[in-house]
Amino acid sequence: MREFLREHFWAVFVSVLLHAALVGAMVLAALISARRTPPTLQPLPIEAVVVDSQVLHAAHRAQDERAAQEVARARAADDAKAAAAAAEQAKAVEDANAAVEVAKQSDDAKAAQAAKAAEEARSAEEADAAKVSAAAQQRLVEAQKAAAQKATAAQKLTAAAAAAASAAAATAAAATAAAQKVTAAQKAALARKAAEADLAEEAKREAAANAAAAKAAAVKQAAEAKQVAEAKNIADAKKAAEERARQDREAELRRQLADEEHRSAIESGPLRDSYIARLRNRIQAAWIKPPSASVGLDCLVAVTQLPGGEVTGARVTQCNGDAAARQSIENAVYRASPLPEPPDPALFERNFVFRFKPNE
Repeated sequence: MREFLREHFWAVFVSVLLHAALVGAMVLAALISARRTPPTLQPLPIEAVVVDSQVLHAAHRAQDERAAQEVARARAADDAKAAAAAAEQAKAVEDANAAVEVAKQSDDAKAAQAAKAAEEARSAEEADAAKVSAAAQQRLVEAQKAAAQKATAAQKLTAAAAAAASAAAATAAAATAAAQKVTAAQKAALARKAAEADLAEEAKREAAANAAAAKAAAVKQAAEAKQVAEAKNIADAKKAAEERARQDREAELRRQLADEEHRSAIESGPLRDSYIARLRNRIQAAWIKPPSASVGLDCLVAVTQLPGGEVTGARVTQCNGDAAARQSIENAVYRASPLPEPPDPALFERNFVFRFKPNE
Protein backbone atom coordinates (compact mmCIF):
# COMPACT_ATOMS: atom_id res chain seq x y z
CA MET A 1 0.00 0.00 0.00
CA ARG A 2 2.80 2.40 0.83
CA GLU A 3 4.59 1.62 -2.42
CA PHE A 4 1.38 2.27 -4.39
CA LEU A 5 0.79 5.62 -2.66
CA ARG A 6 4.44 6.61 -3.17
CA GLU A 7 4.31 5.82 -6.90
CA HIS A 8 0.82 7.37 -7.57
CA PHE A 9 0.95 10.24 -5.13
CA TRP A 10 -0.17 12.95 -7.55
CA ALA A 11 -3.08 10.94 -8.96
CA VAL A 12 -4.37 10.24 -5.45
CA PHE A 13 -3.80 13.88 -4.43
CA VAL A 14 -5.81 15.22 -7.43
CA SER A 15 -8.58 12.72 -6.77
CA VAL A 16 -8.79 13.73 -3.12
CA LEU A 17 -8.90 17.43 -4.09
CA LEU A 18 -11.67 16.78 -6.61
CA HIS A 19 -13.78 14.88 -4.08
CA ALA A 20 -13.16 17.57 -1.48
CA ALA A 21 -14.29 20.28 -3.92
CA LEU A 22 -17.46 18.36 -4.78
CA VAL A 23 -18.27 17.68 -1.13
CA GLY A 24 -17.59 21.32 -0.25
CA ALA A 25 -19.89 22.56 -3.03
CA MET A 26 -22.68 20.25 -1.90
CA VAL A 27 -22.28 21.24 1.75
CA LEU A 28 -22.25 24.96 0.83
CA ALA A 29 -25.37 24.59 -1.25
CA ALA A 30 -27.12 22.76 1.60
CA LEU A 31 -26.14 25.45 4.11
CA ILE A 32 -27.32 28.25 1.84
CA SER A 33 -30.61 26.57 1.23
CA ALA A 34 -31.09 25.84 4.93
CA ARG A 35 -30.28 29.35 6.18
CA ARG A 36 -32.33 31.25 3.56
CA THR A 37 -35.89 32.08 4.75
CA PRO A 38 -38.62 31.88 2.14
CA PRO A 39 -40.27 35.26 1.28
CA THR A 40 -43.77 35.90 2.38
CA LEU A 41 -45.05 37.40 -0.79
CA GLN A 42 -43.09 36.25 -3.77
CA PRO A 43 -40.63 33.34 -3.70
CA LEU A 44 -37.23 34.22 -4.99
CA PRO A 45 -35.44 31.86 -7.35
CA ILE A 46 -32.91 29.63 -5.57
CA GLU A 47 -29.47 29.69 -7.03
CA ALA A 48 -27.79 26.33 -6.57
CA VAL A 49 -25.11 24.33 -8.24
CA VAL A 50 -26.39 21.09 -9.67
CA VAL A 51 -23.82 18.35 -9.87
CA ASP A 52 -24.63 15.60 -12.30
CA SER A 53 -23.87 12.07 -11.16
CA GLN A 54 -22.50 11.27 -14.60
CA VAL A 55 -19.82 13.91 -14.12
CA LEU A 56 -18.84 12.22 -10.85
CA HIS A 57 -18.72 8.81 -12.51
CA ALA A 58 -16.67 10.22 -15.38
CA ALA A 59 -14.20 11.75 -12.92
CA HIS A 60 -13.91 8.42 -11.08
CA ARG A 61 -13.37 6.55 -14.34
CA ALA A 62 -10.71 9.05 -15.44
CA GLN A 63 -8.97 8.64 -12.08
CA ASP A 64 -9.10 4.85 -12.32
CA GLU A 65 -7.76 4.97 -15.87
CA ARG A 66 -4.87 7.18 -14.79
CA ALA A 67 -4.08 4.83 -11.90
CA ALA A 68 -4.18 1.85 -14.27
CA GLN A 69 -1.86 3.66 -16.67
CA GLU A 70 0.56 4.40 -13.84
CA VAL A 71 0.54 0.73 -12.79
CA ALA A 72 1.08 -0.35 -16.41
CA ARG A 73 4.00 2.04 -16.79
CA ALA A 74 5.55 0.73 -13.56
CA ARG A 75 5.14 -2.87 -14.70
CA ALA A 76 6.66 -1.98 -18.10
CA ALA A 77 9.64 -0.38 -16.36
CA ASP A 78 10.12 -3.51 -14.17
CA ASP A 79 9.87 -5.75 -17.26
CA ALA A 80 12.45 -3.57 -19.07
CA LYS A 81 14.82 -3.85 -16.09
CA ALA A 82 14.37 -7.64 -16.00
CA ALA A 83 14.97 -7.89 -19.76
CA ALA A 84 18.12 -5.76 -19.46
CA ALA A 85 19.39 -7.98 -16.63
CA ALA A 86 18.66 -11.12 -18.69
CA ALA A 87 20.44 -9.59 -21.68
CA GLU A 88 23.47 -8.78 -19.54
CA GLN A 89 23.51 -12.32 -18.16
CA ALA A 90 23.22 -13.79 -21.69
CA LYS A 91 26.04 -11.54 -22.87
CA ALA A 92 28.21 -12.68 -19.95
CA VAL A 93 27.51 -16.32 -20.89
CA GLU A 94 28.38 -15.61 -24.54
CA ASP A 95 31.61 -13.88 -23.50
CA ALA A 96 32.54 -16.87 -21.32
CA ASN A 97 31.84 -19.28 -24.19
CA ALA A 98 33.87 -17.11 -26.55
CA ALA A 99 36.74 -17.08 -24.06
CA VAL A 100 36.57 -20.88 -23.80
CA GLU A 101 36.55 -21.18 -27.62
CA VAL A 102 39.52 -18.81 -27.91
CA ALA A 103 41.42 -20.82 -25.28
CA LYS A 104 40.57 -24.02 -27.14
CA GLN A 105 41.74 -22.55 -30.44
CA SER A 106 44.89 -21.31 -28.75
CA ASP A 107 45.56 -24.81 -27.40
CA ASP A 108 44.95 -26.30 -30.89
CA ALA A 109 47.29 -23.72 -32.43
CA LYS A 110 49.96 -24.54 -29.89
CA ALA A 111 49.57 -28.26 -30.60
CA ALA A 112 49.78 -27.61 -34.37
CA GLN A 113 52.90 -25.50 -33.90
CA ALA A 114 54.50 -28.26 -31.81
CA ALA A 115 53.65 -30.87 -34.48
CA LYS A 116 54.99 -28.58 -37.22
CA ALA A 117 58.22 -28.08 -35.26
CA ALA A 118 58.60 -31.85 -34.83
CA GLU A 119 57.95 -32.39 -38.54
CA GLU A 120 60.52 -29.72 -39.47
CA ALA A 121 63.08 -31.33 -37.14
CA ARG A 122 62.42 -34.74 -38.70
CA SER A 123 62.68 -33.26 -42.20
CA ALA A 124 65.95 -31.57 -41.26
CA GLU A 125 67.35 -34.87 -40.03
CA GLU A 126 66.24 -36.64 -43.22
CA ALA A 127 67.75 -33.83 -45.33
CA ASP A 128 71.05 -34.15 -43.49
CA ALA A 129 71.03 -37.89 -44.05
CA ALA A 130 70.11 -37.36 -47.72
CA LYS A 131 72.95 -34.88 -48.13
CA VAL A 132 75.42 -37.36 -46.66
CA SER A 133 74.07 -40.14 -48.91
CA ALA A 134 74.19 -37.83 -51.98
CA ALA A 135 77.81 -36.95 -51.27
CA ALA A 136 78.65 -40.58 -50.90
CA GLN A 137 76.87 -41.48 -54.12
CA GLN A 138 78.65 -38.63 -55.93
CA ARG A 139 82.01 -39.86 -54.74
CA LEU A 140 81.05 -43.39 -55.82
CA VAL A 141 80.14 -42.17 -59.31
CA GLU A 142 83.39 -40.29 -59.60
CA ALA A 143 85.31 -43.37 -58.54
CA GLN A 144 83.46 -45.49 -61.07
CA LYS A 145 84.22 -42.92 -63.79
CA ALA A 146 87.89 -42.99 -62.84
CA ALA A 147 87.86 -46.77 -62.93
CA ALA A 148 86.20 -46.77 -66.34
CA GLN A 149 88.70 -44.28 -67.67
CA LYS A 150 91.53 -46.40 -66.34
CA ALA A 151 90.02 -49.69 -67.45
CA THR A 152 93.08 -50.30 -69.45
CA ALA A 153 95.20 -50.01 -66.36
CA ALA A 154 96.43 -52.93 -64.47
CA GLN A 155 94.29 -55.21 -62.30
CA LYS A 156 95.86 -53.60 -59.29
CA LEU A 157 94.39 -50.24 -60.22
CA THR A 158 90.97 -51.86 -60.69
CA ALA A 159 91.20 -53.44 -57.23
CA ALA A 160 92.25 -50.10 -55.84
CA ALA A 161 89.26 -48.47 -57.48
CA ALA A 162 86.96 -51.12 -56.05
CA ALA A 163 88.51 -50.64 -52.62
CA ALA A 164 88.02 -46.89 -52.96
CA ALA A 165 84.38 -47.42 -53.80
CA SER A 166 83.97 -49.71 -50.80
CA ALA A 167 85.68 -47.12 -48.62
CA ALA A 168 83.35 -44.42 -49.94
CA ALA A 169 80.34 -46.58 -49.17
CA ALA A 170 81.72 -47.29 -45.69
CA THR A 171 82.32 -43.57 -45.22
CA ALA A 172 78.74 -42.81 -46.20
CA ALA A 173 77.45 -45.47 -43.81
CA ALA A 174 79.74 -44.16 -41.08
CA ALA A 175 78.52 -40.61 -41.70
CA THR A 176 74.92 -41.75 -41.51
CA ALA A 177 75.63 -43.71 -38.32
CA ALA A 178 77.51 -40.75 -36.88
CA ALA A 179 74.58 -38.45 -37.62
CA GLN A 180 72.16 -40.89 -36.02
CA LYS A 181 74.55 -41.31 -33.10
CA VAL A 182 74.81 -37.54 -32.65
CA THR A 183 71.02 -37.20 -32.67
CA ALA A 184 70.63 -40.05 -30.17
CA ALA A 185 73.38 -38.54 -28.02
CA GLN A 186 71.61 -35.17 -28.03
CA LYS A 187 68.34 -36.80 -27.08
CA ALA A 188 70.06 -38.81 -24.34
CA ALA A 189 71.78 -35.64 -23.07
CA LEU A 190 68.47 -33.77 -22.97
CA ALA A 191 66.80 -36.69 -21.20
CA ARG A 192 69.72 -36.91 -18.77
CA LYS A 193 69.52 -33.19 -18.05
CA ALA A 194 65.77 -33.43 -17.47
CA ALA A 195 66.27 -36.41 -15.17
CA GLU A 196 69.03 -34.57 -13.30
CA ALA A 197 66.78 -31.51 -12.96
CA ASP A 198 63.97 -33.70 -11.63
CA LEU A 199 66.35 -35.38 -9.20
CA ALA A 200 67.70 -32.01 -8.07
CA GLU A 201 64.18 -30.66 -7.55
CA GLU A 202 63.17 -33.80 -5.68
CA ALA A 203 66.31 -33.55 -3.52
CA LYS A 204 65.56 -29.88 -2.88
CA ARG A 205 61.99 -30.68 -1.83
CA GLU A 206 63.19 -33.55 0.33
CA ALA A 207 65.84 -31.31 1.95
CA ALA A 208 63.21 -28.63 2.62
CA ALA A 209 60.87 -31.25 4.10
CA ASN A 210 63.69 -32.65 6.25
CA ALA A 211 64.63 -29.14 7.40
CA ALA A 212 61.03 -28.36 8.26
CA ALA A 213 60.69 -31.67 10.11
CA ALA A 214 63.95 -31.03 11.98
CA LYS A 215 62.83 -27.52 12.88
CA ALA A 216 59.46 -28.79 14.08
CA ALA A 217 61.20 -31.51 16.10
CA ALA A 218 63.58 -28.94 17.61
CA VAL A 219 60.68 -26.64 18.49
CA LYS A 220 58.77 -29.54 20.02
CA GLN A 221 61.83 -30.69 21.95
CA ALA A 222 62.45 -27.14 23.21
CA ALA A 223 58.81 -26.85 24.27
CA GLU A 224 58.94 -30.18 26.06
CA ALA A 225 62.23 -29.21 27.75
CA LYS A 226 60.68 -25.89 28.80
CA GLN A 227 57.64 -27.68 30.20
CA VAL A 228 59.86 -30.11 32.07
CA ALA A 229 61.97 -27.24 33.45
CA GLU A 230 58.88 -25.29 34.47
CA ALA A 231 57.40 -28.36 36.15
CA LYS A 232 60.70 -28.96 37.95
CA ASN A 233 60.86 -25.32 39.05
CA ILE A 234 57.28 -25.46 40.30
CA ALA A 235 57.97 -28.70 42.14
CA ASP A 236 61.17 -27.27 43.66
CA ALA A 237 59.39 -24.06 44.68
CA LYS A 238 56.54 -26.05 46.20
CA LYS A 239 58.96 -28.29 48.04
CA ALA A 240 60.94 -25.28 49.31
CA ALA A 241 57.73 -23.56 50.42
CA GLU A 242 56.60 -26.71 52.23
CA GLU A 243 60.02 -27.01 53.85
CA ARG A 244 59.93 -23.34 54.99
CA ALA A 245 56.40 -23.80 56.30
CA ARG A 246 57.48 -26.92 58.20
CA GLN A 247 60.48 -25.12 59.64
CA ASP A 248 58.32 -22.15 60.60
CA ARG A 249 55.82 -24.44 62.30
CA GLU A 250 58.59 -26.23 64.15
CA ALA A 251 60.16 -22.90 65.17
CA GLU A 252 56.79 -21.55 66.35
CA LEU A 253 56.13 -24.76 68.27
CA ARG A 254 59.57 -24.60 69.88
CA ARG A 255 59.01 -20.94 70.74
CA GLN A 256 55.62 -21.71 72.27
CA LEU A 257 57.10 -24.59 74.24
CA ALA A 258 59.93 -22.38 75.42
CA ASP A 259 57.46 -19.65 76.40
CA GLU A 260 55.31 -22.14 78.23
CA GLU A 261 58.30 -23.57 80.03
CA HIS A 262 59.57 -20.12 80.87
CA ARG A 263 56.15 -18.96 82.05
CA SER A 264 55.75 -22.09 84.15
CA ALA A 265 59.16 -21.56 85.67
CA ILE A 266 58.46 -17.88 86.36
CA GLU A 267 54.99 -18.47 87.77
CA SER A 268 56.22 -21.19 90.07
CA GLY A 269 59.17 -19.08 91.23
CA PRO A 270 59.42 -16.15 93.63
CA LEU A 271 59.31 -13.47 90.91
CA ARG A 272 55.53 -13.79 90.49
CA ASP A 273 54.86 -13.52 94.21
CA SER A 274 57.05 -10.44 94.49
CA TYR A 275 55.32 -8.87 91.44
CA ILE A 276 51.83 -9.50 92.88
CA ALA A 277 53.00 -8.09 96.22
CA ARG A 278 54.24 -4.92 94.50
CA LEU A 279 50.91 -4.52 92.70
CA ARG A 280 48.94 -5.03 95.94
CA ASN A 281 51.13 -2.59 97.89
CA ARG A 282 50.84 0.02 95.14
CA ILE A 283 47.04 -0.21 95.14
CA GLN A 284 46.75 -0.31 98.96
CA ALA A 285 48.96 2.78 99.14
CA ALA A 286 46.53 4.60 96.85
CA TRP A 287 43.46 3.41 98.80
CA ILE A 288 41.49 5.93 100.87
CA LYS A 289 39.65 4.03 103.57
CA PRO A 290 35.98 5.02 103.84
CA PRO A 291 34.37 5.41 107.28
CA SER A 292 32.10 2.41 106.65
CA ALA A 293 34.98 0.04 106.00
CA SER A 294 35.04 -2.70 108.61
CA VAL A 295 37.98 -4.57 110.02
CA GLY A 296 38.85 -7.75 108.12
CA LEU A 297 37.95 -6.38 104.67
CA ASP A 298 38.59 -9.08 102.05
CA CYS A 299 37.84 -8.52 98.32
CA LEU A 300 38.74 -9.95 94.91
CA VAL A 301 39.51 -7.29 92.26
CA ALA A 302 39.65 -7.87 88.46
CA VAL A 303 42.02 -5.45 86.71
CA THR A 304 42.64 -4.77 83.01
CA GLN A 305 45.90 -3.06 82.03
CA LEU A 306 47.93 -2.16 78.93
CA PRO A 307 51.62 -2.82 78.33
CA GLY A 308 53.32 -0.19 80.46
CA GLY A 309 50.93 -0.59 83.42
CA GLU A 310 48.12 1.83 82.36
CA VAL A 311 44.85 0.68 83.96
CA THR A 312 41.85 0.52 81.63
CA GLY A 313 39.42 -1.29 83.93
CA ALA A 314 38.89 -2.21 87.59
CA ARG A 315 35.97 -4.11 89.10
CA VAL A 316 35.42 -5.69 92.56
CA THR A 317 34.00 -9.18 91.96
CA GLN A 318 33.71 -10.51 95.55
CA CYS A 319 33.87 -8.47 98.73
CA ASN A 320 32.60 -8.56 102.36
CA GLY A 321 32.36 -4.76 102.49
CA ASP A 322 29.61 -2.38 101.51
CA ALA A 323 29.22 -0.37 98.32
CA ALA A 324 31.38 2.48 99.59
CA ALA A 325 34.21 0.05 100.30
CA ARG A 326 33.88 -1.49 96.86
CA GLN A 327 33.97 1.90 95.15
CA SER A 328 36.96 3.02 97.20
CA ILE A 329 38.92 -0.09 96.12
CA GLU A 330 38.14 0.49 92.42
CA ASN A 331 39.17 4.17 92.77
CA ALA A 332 42.40 3.07 94.41
CA VAL A 333 43.23 0.86 91.41
CA TYR A 334 42.73 3.77 88.98
CA ARG A 335 44.83 6.10 91.21
CA ALA A 336 47.64 3.53 91.28
CA SER A 337 47.90 3.62 87.45
CA PRO A 338 50.39 3.12 85.89
CA LEU A 339 51.03 -0.12 87.73
CA PRO A 340 54.58 -1.45 88.27
CA GLU A 341 56.07 -3.36 85.34
CA PRO A 342 56.83 -7.05 85.91
CA PRO A 343 60.46 -8.07 86.41
CA ASP A 344 60.05 -10.50 83.49
CA PRO A 345 57.85 -9.84 80.40
CA ALA A 346 56.45 -13.36 80.76
CA LEU A 347 54.68 -12.28 83.96
CA PHE A 348 52.69 -9.55 82.22
CA GLU A 349 48.97 -10.26 82.13
CA ARG A 350 46.50 -7.94 80.48
CA ASN A 351 43.71 -9.26 82.71
CA PHE A 352 44.51 -10.44 86.22
CA VAL A 353 42.72 -10.86 89.58
CA PHE A 354 44.32 -10.13 92.96
CA ARG A 355 43.14 -10.33 96.58
CA PHE A 356 42.73 -6.99 98.40
CA LYS A 357 43.16 -7.37 102.21
CA PRO A 358 44.38 -4.05 103.63
CA ASN A 359 44.73 -5.31 107.17
CA GLU A 360 47.35 -7.94 106.29
